[in-house]
Amino acid sequence: MLSQLYIENIAVIEKASVEFQPGLNVLTGETGAGKSILIDSIHAVLGERTSRDLVRTGAKSAFVSAVFTQPGANACENMKTLGYLPEEDGSFLIQREISTDGRKAVCRINGRPATVSVLKGIAPFLLQIHGQHESYDLLSPDLHIRYIDSMGVPEELLAQYQKSYHKMKAVQEELRSFQMDETQKARQIDLLSYQIDELEKADLKAGEQEELTQRRSMYLNSEKLADAFHIAGSALDGDENIQGALTAVSAAASALQEAERYLPEAHSLAERLQSMEYEMEDCAGEIRELSSRLEYDPEELEQIESRLDTLYRLGLKYGGSVENMLEFLEQCRRELKNIRCSDENIARLTGEYREEAKNAEKLAQDISARRTASAKLFSEKVKRELTFLDMPNIVFQVQQERCALNPLGCDKLQFLISTNAGEPAKPIAKIASGGELSRIMLAIKTVLAGKDEIDTMIFDEVDTGISGSAAQKVGLKLKEVAGSRQVICVTHLAQIAALADTQYLIRKQVKNQKTYTDVVRLDHEGRKQEIARIMGGTDITPLMLQNADEMLKMAAANSGS
Repeated sequence: MLSQLYIENIAVIEKASVEFQPGLNVLTGETGAGKSILIDSIHAVLGERTSRDLVRTGAKSAFVSAVFTQPGANACENMKTLGYLPEEDGSFLIQREISTDGRKAVCRINGRPATVSVLKGIAPFLLQIHGQHESYDLLSPDLHIRYIDSMGVPEELLAQYQKSYHKMKAVQEELRSFQMDETQKARQIDLLSYQIDELEKADLKAGEQEELTQRRSMYLNSEKLADAFHIAGSALDGDENIQGALTAVSAAASALQEAERYLPEAHSLAERLQSMEYEMEDCAGEIRELSSRLEYDPEELEQIESRLDTLYRLGLKYGGSVENMLEFLEQCRRELKNIRCSDENIARLTGEYREEAKNAEKLAQDISARRTASAKLFSEKVKRELTFLDMPNIVFQVQQERCALNPLGCDKLQFLISTNAGEPAKPIAKIASGGELSRIMLAIKTVLAGKDEIDTMIFDEVDTGISGSAAQKVGLKLKEVAGSRQVICVTHLAQIAALADTQYLIRKQVKNQKTYTDVVRLDHEGRKQEIARIMGGTDITPLMLQNADEMLKMAAANSGS
């Protein structure tokens, strides 16, 4: 749930911190006090487009942060996929800074940088906002099907269908790769045959290019190598002018062997020198062997150059290294084999496709039948809730049409409504007003209580256009929905405010010719005053306070507090 909202320099709010509670949270205040600013701030911190005009006059930037405590599994999984882990207490801190100088917004999740698009992507998993101007879930036919599925389609059945559907599409894609006309087939066979023949004639061997390059380098630098081996060999073996190191070490070892007859401690030193003598003899032998391989052969160098040139030219066409060319050769062989055997492959894959399509179709029809029953039950329950919410003449229907198989089945669903008697039902996005949409969503969420993982729902002026008993009923439904999740509601009606578990007053003050708005959590006495103000305006009488107190007591009694 949304446990804390901190706002700094947003419109008329210089600084405000709201500690939201579980259950029904109600925000009240005079018109223009800034209730909508809180909703705008929540929109901002969750990635919605903002204007620099939102920044308080005179400030260089605005800042909003929101703490979400113990979000649902879907929200956590989504965050984890994006690389953001919860704090030790399971919470997520989301922050956004908005600048007036046009700089890109600074966003963070648990202290780590994020983008505005990331914030917008995770928002639907954290909360839903329903208000006068939001284009929210209820307007999206893509989500209507999920509401219906949550009522009566087992997740296991949907998962089984999707597995079958994706397998069917994979087989279809593979089948498409084999389906070509005879001209295409002949052209492809000619190309592959030519490529295979050219690579096979080259008789490629893994590691050959590196070995040839090394041998070529040896030939090109043979004079330098000969000089190096001559110097090294002379230093060890000596020549007519100097005594070699090997002779000197051998003499030293013999001398110490003689000395150890009189001084036993010289034994280990004599052994070490003798080991050095053996090692140096080995080195001298290897130098002679390397030197013998330096015989310059112009013909072999020419062959190496020619071979390297061939490998280079082939590499430009088939992948650079010999290893890549060998891999390309195997790929060509497989493709040629598949084309030559395409008729058998097509027959095999056609059978697999038909079998998988039949299975997917059967599962889709099963899902569709369950949706039909679920849609009927859903419509009846939503209609019952809307009647309770003083919308008795509304027609609410779920339109279910057959469509081609897709990842969700074979159905296209959308909600249709008619708000006036005698009028045909039409798509909900084209008919309902903002206030009606909020009540319809309230009815739907009542029906779906406990079937989705959205922990927080925000209703912005759900009471638009209603009063009296209708307002009382809307309040009772908000209270009911708040039994299974957190509800935050902006209202102008005393009947709804009285039912709150927690009530906040948004008040505007003028200090030093500047406007300030703050948010205050109200105690019982504060709620009496505010509810009395809502009922009677600025002139609050003792009778209004008495009525307000009575409303609060009745609400508490009805909720069992």
